[in-house]
Amino acid sequence: MKFVTVAGPPSVGKTAVLIHTVKHLLGDDIKVVVAKIDCLETNDGERYGALGIPVLKGLSQDICPDHFYAANLEEIFTWAHGQNAELTVIETAGLCHRCAPAIDGCLAISVVDHLSGIDVPRKVGPILSTADVVVITKGDVVSQAEREVFRHRVALVNPEAAILEVNGLTGKGTLALKKMMKQAPDIDGVTGRTLRGSLPSAICSYCTGEREIGASFQVGHVTKIEVRN
Repeated sequence: MKFVTVAGPPSVGKTAVLIHTVKHLLGDDIKVVVAKIDCLETNDGERYGALGIPVLKGLSQDICPDHFYAANLEEIFTWAHGQNAELTVIETAGLCHRCAPAIDGCLAISVVDHLSGIDVPRKVGPILSTADVVVITKGDVVSQAEREVFRHRVALVNPEAAILEVNGLTGKGTLALKKMMKQAPDIDGVTGRTLRGSLPSAICSYCTGEREIGASFQVGHVTKIEVRN
């Protein structure tokens, strides 16, 4: 089975891009399933379901969505295998700009958009720097010069990645993305594989429900700002 991760900040157009891409894959008679991971609520499962494909939805609720993602990769693979999938797409939320969902030996796609600003490529961390493919959306609403500068910034952060300009509304550019997905390596499981980057560190008192402010209420993994006088 091909196991493809797709991640990126909120509202960059991940689902729109994937719906066009999945349609192309279905047109090639490839059995595709989608696992959608989000935080509190999502209706994207219904959008994928309208394509007539199996969809698994996971909501992380009170924990980091990518910690939830990593803890459930085996379950997702087992579910997809039970669906006789040839290609599994996992769309996961990248909310903290430190997310690292890429898996060694699996195709990793990062989605960013032009409207987020030219400094975003160096801010989003492993979610972009460890990806095999970087998809840039919303290029139709910025100038050619802005597109070139943004693309250059992406290439500086991840010089090895293939960079695709994709229109989430029309689907332009998704044929190339489909071809890359079809060329993704086949794997027989995720157990024992490794993430390409470490996930954000957490497990502090606020992670476990603490609400009061102050050092005396803080335990666990806590990092303090460096103040210089």
